[in-house]
Amino acid sequence: MQNKMMKKYFPVFVLPTLLAFTIGFIVPFIMGVYLSFCKFTTVTDAKFVGLQNYVKIFTEDGTFGHALWYTTAFTVVSVVLINVIGFAVALLLTKKIKGTNVFRTVFFMPNLIGGIILGYVWQLLLNGLLLQINKTLTYSSVYGFWGLVILMCWQQIGYMMIIYIAGIQNIPGELIEAAQIDGANKGQLLKHVIIPMVMPSITICTFLTLTNSFKLFDQNLALTNGEPSNMSEMLALNIYNTFYGRTGWEGVGQAKAVIFFILVGAIAMIQNRLTRSKEVQQ
Repeated sequence: MQNKMMKKYFPVFVLPTLLAFTIGFIVPFIMGVYLSFCKFTTVTDAKFVGLQNYVKIFTEDGTFGHALWYTTAFTVVSVVLINVIGFAVALLLTKKIKGTNVFRTVFFMPNLIGGIILGYVWQLLLNGLLLQINKTLTYSSVYGFWGLVILMCWQQIGYMMIIYIAGIQNIPGELIEAAQIDGANKGQLLKHVIIPMVMPSITICTFLTLTNSFKLFDQNLALTNGEPSNMSEMLALNIYNTFYGRTGWEGVGQAKAVIFFILVGAIAMIQNRLTRSKEVQQ
């Protein structure tokens, strides 16, 4: 009886969501892919030009390659720092120490602040410090790079910490006790018991930090706006500036967005497969 009721009313609950998803995501996505092969200023005057926009990215636009390299370097550094520090803090806060819940709340709070606000707050803080040596975040791309890393770490570590805490607390106490009885020291316990058992959490956190770092936009816009001379410009900001800041380059900006989508999707799938394979082995 229950199954019949579910089958009867299934379309009532699914169709509105499916319709909204189709209108809000699938249709714009298909239009975006089509427009990447067109020259246009609005969607109504699109003129098909084939692969011209894609060729233009690598032959006439010197900013995309640098933005790709800059974003990749930022992503590698951010993913490593956020996950290592987040995991270390989670280990510390799963010990029986006073004020654990307070510390967890304090570490998590930065994740609740919007990216634009964070960017302007850290711009003031970091520029104030750099002025002591007569420098600013926009003095060179190096200062902007490490400013973005600091901002990203401050925002994301607390969120990843919560996921790692959930994973650590899910480890059976008997397993840890058995390892200790067998003579495992803290390093061996961490390497052979704790890390293998929290691999699902590592998979989730690595996926989130990887995709968030590659897609970073609002913090980059607020902190450096790509200065100096677009040298601290990441991929998302580069696409935005190409589409909205260069007349006649709308199609090129759309082509960059398609490449960006494929790149992030491929990297996320590879990372997910690699880390999940570790879960199976363990």
